[in-house]
Amino acid sequence: MTEALHPNVRRVVAAGAELGFEVRPRAFVEHTRTAEDAARAIGVQVAQIVKSLVFLADGSPVVALVGGDRRLDEPKLATAAGASDARRATAEQVRESTGYPIGGIPPFGHACPLATFVDQELLAHRELWAAAGTPNVNFAIAPDELVRVTGGLVCDLARR
Repeated sequence: MTEALHPNVRRVVAAGAELGFEVRPRAFVEHTRTAEDAARAIGVQVAQIVKSLVFLADGSPVVALVGGDRRLDEPKLATAAGASDARRATAEQVRESTGYPIGGIPPFGHACPLATFVDQELLAHRELWAAAGTPNVNFAIAPDELVRVTGGLVCDLARR
């Protein structure tokens, strides 16, 4: 099956296998680039969609994982990362640090090791869905597995 998959998706599947997690990619005809689009296509709540956001914490790329219904609070991310500042990475910086395009960034399997921070609200769900390397392929993952495979620090990252 992996032969028919986009190279980005194959990389996510391989990264999952290395981490002891079986990624079961699911392609959608509709783009799932936004959390709302993904939730509609998959048939889940927007809160169950994992947004993998790349920010620069004092200039170093980090990944923040937040629910599709949440907005990231940059000062909270900076604090969690032990930085004085956190700002959104450019599309070029995102692709350089993760190897994936915006809209298809998986929570793991990045081009270089990235510190990862997981918003605590994601733990409230039984099942989450994350991008698998392209804007129209996603996979399901349990919150505890998400934390395990990313090595993420669970913290409060959402704006109130």
